[in-house]
Amino acid sequence: MRNENVKVAIWGFGAMGSGMAKMLLTKKGVDIVGVCDRNAARVGKSIFELLDIPRGDRPEVIVTADIDAVISEKSCDVVLTATDSFTEKAFPRIKLILEKKINVISTAEEMAYPQAQNPELAAELDRIAKENGVTVLGTGINPGLIMDLLVVVLTGCMTDVTAIEAKRVNSLSPFGHAVMEEQGVGITVDEFNRGVADGSLAGHVGFAESIRMIGDAIGWPVEKIETQMAPIVTTVDRKSPHGFAAAGNVAGVNMTGQGFVDGEVKINMIHPQQIEPEMEGTFTGDYITLKGSPEVNM
Repeated sequence: MRNENVKVAIWGFGAMGSGMAKMLLTKKGVDIVGVCDRNAARVGKSIFELLDIPRGDRPEVIVTADIDAVISEKSCDVVLTATDSFTEKAFPRIKLILEKKINVISTAEEMAYPQAQNPELAAELDRIAKENGVTVLGTGINPGLIMDLLVVVLTGCMTDVTAIEAKRVNSLSPFGHAVMEEQGVGITVDEFNRGVADGSLAGHVGFAESIRMIGDAIGWPVEKIETQMAPIVTTVDRKSPHGFAAAGNVAGVNMTGQGFVDGEVKINMIHPQQIEPEMEGTFTGDYITLKGSPEVNM
């Protein structure tokens, strides 16, 4: 049985990284031993000051821009990375940590199931982790749980599955500036349509990962994935901690996706996300419908 606290470092101290830190500070058995972030407004400051939490008798932790000043070989047990959405961009950072013989937990959406779109990078991360005796895990609420892992778990009570629908009505309000940009929050409808056309607007990242994860888990050979993006246009001004959408502009994205098996849509994903959805009568929730025997509705 382990007697020492788990030593954690955090790379990326925006909305997600700082949120993880705030949660960890409420837990027993965990010590935050370092934080790396390049934002000049955070560098050199105490995490307790940034989080507006009394330090108490905990050791001081100052945000630094240099990851090599935060971690060295085996200097902590795990690094939480909250810097990227895409496996290709997250890869160099994760590789650096693994080669220092430290475990990694990544919030990058594509890292929830990296083999879906980056099988070579996924295999390389697996190789590096094993070579250094550590692990790498990509996880999150979605992708990583609600629209994929939970779906897979629920199919375990069925004798057969014929169709799957997962719907997540989500608020973007807790997320930071990077997600606001990915979702097009605050831009005009014309700008949104141009972003969709030229590929510069990401929308929700993770449908490919969720659909492939489900397909691989239950033995469905997914042959094709299609996705669609439509703007959610607000009729009132909306403001969140990290975003603003004026009336008539985009408050979020209604993202849909389909996984095809044997020429038919077998996996259907519905995921509208926007800032302050309650301002126009939309309430958040998660819904899963599994067709088959027995039918499951959650």
